Amino acid sequence: MIVNMEWYRVFYWTAKTGSLSRAAEQLYITQPAVSHTIKQLEAKLGGQLFFRMAKGVKLTTEGEVLFRYIEQAYTFMETGERMLAEMHSLQSGEISIGASDTLCKHYLMPYLEQFHNQYPDIRIRVTNRTTPETIALLKEGKIDFGIVHMPVSDPLLDFRISMPLQDILVGGKACSGLGSSGLELARVSEHPLLLLEQGGSTRRFLDECAKAAGVQLTPELELGSFELLAQFARSGFGLAFLIREYVRDELRSGELIEIPLQPPLPARSIGIATLRGVPLSAAAKRFLELLP
Repeated sequence: MIVNMEWYRVFYWTAKTGSLSRAAEQLYITQPAVSHTIKQLEAKLGGQLFFRMAKGVKLTTEGEVLFRYIEQAYTFMETGERMLAEMHSLQSGEISIGASDTLCKHYLMPYLEQFHNQYPDIRIRVTNRTTPETIALLKEGKIDFGIVHMPVSDPLLDFRISMPLQDILVGGKACSGLGSSGLELARVSEHPLLLLEQGGSTRRFLDECAKAAGVQLTPELELGSFELLAQFARSGFGLAFLIREYVRDELRSGELIEIPLQPPLPARSIGIATLRGVPLSAAAKRFLELLP
């Protein structure tokens, strides 16, 4: 069992300086206090650690053995302190982020590039998962924070609202007539419908909106990403629910036609999820400061 750590500190500096008085100066204590501590350590370990000489002290054979280990321990502690200092100054470290492919592409990427340019020595690891899967990874401690589609709630997590989103109904160029007249949610199923696969937060949000309106959404096709939905809608396979902020270019170019819903779907947002009560690293804090 390790004895008083302060005794080893006194032993280390006495051996390092070869002098009781210089060790006392280094430790800001008196020379008698150093001498008394060495005697206590020797008594505890059952052997002499220093030869007292006319000028200073010299390690015994047993003292030399002990010093090799104590010196190594001090080196490890100094290395640990230096590594922590580098992490706090963002000279090293790692950030682990959870986010879907869509959120990475349409929201996260510019901030990742900005952070990487400012702090190239920080390693960034992104795990691509749906919002429910991201929440699970966060609660398991496998990521530092998650970027999620709201609304989400969990008593173990804190959520910060970042960017507003609006779900819209779109179709290809052949749907230009619907784009001027609009469509009630109850009539959406009169047209071939493209939806995201079940299991994600967006599909759950749409199903809940439809249920609240007394409607059941029956998809012709279920696809795995917003990008595939947009591609199939452009190609005329049917109508799709997409997020306006993610398809601004396609709407602007006319590749996709927005079909106004009567009434519009409720607005939602992108959220930043963190584990409640768990402190973030300096690198993770700095990254979150970049996000709106």
